[in-house]
Amino acid sequence: MERREGLPTVVILGRPNVGKSTLFNRILGNRRAIVGDEPGITRDRIVGEAEFHGKRFRLIDTGGLLVRETEAIPAEIFRQARRAIEEADRIIFLLDGRTEITGTDTELAQMLQKLGKPVTVAVNKIDVPSREALAHEFFRLGFEHVFPVSAEHGLGIEELLERVTQEFPAGEATAREAAPLQIKVAIVGRPNVGKSTLLNALTGADRAIVSSAPGTTRDAVDESVLRDGVEYVFVDTAGIRRKGKTRLMAEKLSVVMAQRHLRMAQVVLVVLDATTGVVNLDATIGGYAHESGRSVILCVNKWDAAPSKDKAAFVEQLRWQLKFLDYAPIAFLSAKTGAGVSQLFPLIRRGYEAASKRIPTGELNRFLGSLEFDKDLHVKYITQVGVRPPTFVVFTDQARELHFSTQRYLANRIREEFGFPGTPIVIKERTRPKREFPGAGRKRERRPKAGRRR
Repeated sequence: MERREGLPTVVILGRPNVGKSTLFNRILGNRRAIVGDEPGITRDRIVGEAEFHGKRFRLIDTGGLLVRETEAIPAEIFRQARRAIEEADRIIFLLDGRTEITGTDTELAQMLQKLGKPVTVAVNKIDVPSREALAHEFFRLGFEHVFPVSAEHGLGIEELLERVTQEFPAGEATAREAAPLQIKVAIVGRPNVGKSTLLNALTGADRAIVSSAPGTTRDAVDESVLRDGVEYVFVDTAGIRRKGKTRLMAEKLSVVMAQRHLRMAQVVLVVLDATTGVVNLDATIGGYAHESGRSVILCVNKWDAAPSKDKAAFVEQLRWQLKFLDYAPIAFLSAKTGAGVSQLFPLIRRGYEAASKRIPTGELNRFLGSLEFDKDLHVKYITQVGVRPPTFVVFTDQARELHFSTQRYLANRIREEFGFPGTPIVIKERTRPKREFPGAGRKRERRPKAGRRR
């Protein structure tokens, strides 16, 4: 990705295996960088564009730095990082909160102080509030702003970005004209349900090849449409078959790519065929869309040719077989005639905005006080840690995890109170750690009984 003129640049730096790529993915909102436990996975600079509260910026993930390393690969990583630092407007210096300050941490801190760039320290792997005090030790490195975070769980990220983007212009107020909002939309479904016809109807052009033969589309076809100030990028993917039906390598790859584009999208149109009704494969594909965490719209295509025009009966059948997509709106349409297609644009935008919505922590916890849980369950705290999908972390003082029914109850009440139409809601919990007793794990010394002679 080339640098966009005028866009502020934020660079993430740190020694190997402190969680830089995990933080990069968390801020970006998708899995752009490879993450693993093995140090040194990231070598080149990885660049993406991020947004926080209307402030857009360029984000760079760098390889793990070893200041005095002379071997070829670590030295090249350091050279790449130095190039990134030269471009940086802000630097996030990431450290591991579960370890003490290392010599490499100190050397990197000294190097950054000499460069004179604005630096914000993020102390990673602080997974529970009780660990936040561990971050205070890192003030010793000489930086004014230190934030405890958990890149993996999304804790503390909002406070970190508030500081990092504090002086960035809102609304990308640069010399160039602001780019329109872009929403990426994947069109998925089983073969021959009319996905390519729907793409042509949405774009107003014969962009995709249309044929009555199933499997015409193998590679993903995309087209952009500008409508009401929003750029919609539609991707028509190959029809997803059951695993046993994909014999040809090209078809197998097309299914893999369809699933990949589904993960990269922000909204998913699941296309169904009104002439055949809902089948098991529709539920499988709907499950892929749900598990991707994207906003979902159920598009009942070929409604003009449906044997019955009873919408209520069709909705009942659809909701019964796709119970897990009860949050997804249903649109009846005919891609061939264009009837009902225009309703998709406001539904897509509403789903995107719902998935991007953030609820302040204070408002969430006031709402939490109005809920009723089992008597033996004490929910102490709730906070939103992510978007797309909206993700909430619940803190309890119980040793056991929340039951599925409790998670569902909480998600439904959040939806009732704050909206979130068309998007799944993810509930995660942080339970009370098991109590550790002094001397636990030590082998007990056997003592002779009183009165027994040795």
